[in-house]
Amino acid sequence: MDLGRFGVWTFDFEDQPAGMVRESVQELEELGWQAIWVPELLGREALTHAGFLLSCTRHITVVNGIAKIWLREPQWMRGAALLLADAYPDRHLVGLGFGDVRPGVKPLRAMSDYLDAMDATTSPNPLPQSPMRRVLAAYGPKMLELARDRSLGAHTYHVSVRHTAQAREVLGDGPFLGVEHAVLFESDPDKAREIAREHLHLYFTSTYNVAKFLRLGYTEADIDGGRGSDRLVDDLVFWGDIDTIADKLQGHLDAGADHVGIQVINTPPGQSAMPHWRRLAEALLPASVSGRT
Repeated sequence: MDLGRFGVWTFDFEDQPAGMVRESVQELEELGWQAIWVPELLGREALTHAGFLLSCTRHITVVNGIAKIWLREPQWMRGAALLLADAYPDRHLVGLGFGDVRPGVKPLRAMSDYLDAMDATTSPNPLPQSPMRRVLAAYGPKMLELARDRSLGAHTYHVSVRHTAQAREVLGDGPFLGVEHAVLFESDPDKAREIAREHLHLYFTSTYNVAKFLRLGYTEADIDGGRGSDRLVDDLVFWGDIDTIADKLQGHLDAGADHVGIQVINTPPGQSAMPHWRRLAEALLPASVSGRT
């Protein structure tokens, strides 16, 4: 699968009617984006969402980033992913993630058991000519090792360039590493950090994410009671003009990522970030792909 070096990672489709989503994803494909990543958080079910986006396009790869394992049993996750692999060869990548924290449940064991159940499932459904492919949401070394051994590789979310280098070291040279990173087109430092902090507040106040940031070498002072230090905010949201943002995104590739899914933040609900996707396509996509001369 060729996802390109950069892709679109977006929540925006959650707030848009189907017709607007169709027009948006078709324009993204025309602009030359080779991959689009969609989460599962605000109501749209992961596999039907992916199937709709695939049906609207001809070439773009759709990645679930992520489909939560708690929302469907392994046999249904496998069945849905196999159907999409059959209907849209080499265009769907299912990203599996633990999702919400569950008291008393260890994410690593839960994911391993889920993969075991997926792989043990049999059905009369025909197998696709092109295989069903999966990646795992992974941050710590053990989950990254599981992603390396039981899938194509790993998907990371809201991490620093330093984490990307650490993840590549654990994964080794072969497995896929797809990194999400948030960007904001705002050059005033105070305004940019205010907007970024609003976006990041949920992650700065959840136990699981705080633990992730502390493992990366940030301190409780950086968490700052949920506010986030300038250093932490700037590492997690790249803001500024197009050249500044493009240079910072390149840092993930230099650190070992195969692909960066770019999340444009601060788009009002129901509106489109398309003007920013157009600018990013011009700056980041090969001329032969983006249509530039």
